[in-house]
Formats: sequence, C-alpha cells, structure tokens
Amino acid sequence: MASERLSTNKTSRTLRKTYLISAVAVIFWGLASRKYGQYLPLFLAENAGDALWAMMVYFGFRFLLARKNVQNSIFFSLLFSFVIEFSQLYQADWINQIRSTWLGALVLGKGFLTADLIRYTVGILIAAFLDLLLIRHYRSSK
Repeated sequence: MASERLSTNKTSRTLRKTYLISAVAVIFWGLASRKYGQYLPLFLAENAGDALWAMMVYFGFRFLLARKNVQNSIFFSLLFSFVIEFSQLYQADWINQIRSTWLGALVLGKGFLTADLIRYTVGILIAAFLDLLLIRHYRSSK
C-alpha cells in the first residue's frame, strides 16, 4: 500500500474534493440500495448498504486525513464502524429513541449483526483500493 504522505497542498486540496464528492456519491448509492433493493440481486440487496456505509466512513476519514497514509484511514474507519456496531448491543431507552428516527437508524443502526462487521471490512477495503488507484493516478500525472 502507498504509505507515503501526500505533501503538496494542491494535491491535498484536490484529493479532499475528490473524497468529499466520493462520500456524497456513496451516500446516494447507499440510500438508493435501500430504497430500490427489490430491483437488485438478493446478495447486493442484503449486503450493499452496509458496505457502502463503511465506504462513506472511509472517504470521510480520507477527507479529514488527506495528508496521512491510507493505513491510518483504514484503521480509523474500521475502529469507528466496529464501535458503532458494538454500540448496538447497548439498548438503553434514550439511545433506542435516537435509533428509532430515520437518521439515527442510518448512523447508529438498530441491532448488532456479526455479518455487518464483515460487510464494513469489505466496504472499507474496496474504498481503500479505489483510493490507492486514485493516489497513483495523481502521482503519475505530476
């Protein structure tokens, strides 16, 4: 993996814009995968939403940490996603009220599923792979 830091301000700004656009696009695809899941193959309908959620988390961390290496964003994305998933084991009334809202359910989920940990990992690794391709493209175009 590319562990070098991206040091130029211009490259960092360009990548930040790309990460922001990627996060917004992934949000759109994730919401669409939930709304139109009946039109997708069963495997995608069951798994795409969580993988896309994790990809959005990854691109969010890349937006914040554009000058850091990819491994940092993978680590923080996995940590964040896993903490959110394990937090679903906590079922107090106050947090369940938040989870009962549309936005609360999207961000915090509703119930712990081990399969979600796998979906998050796959989504983050796919996003990191795409990110490495993007970084390679920007370095080769210099």
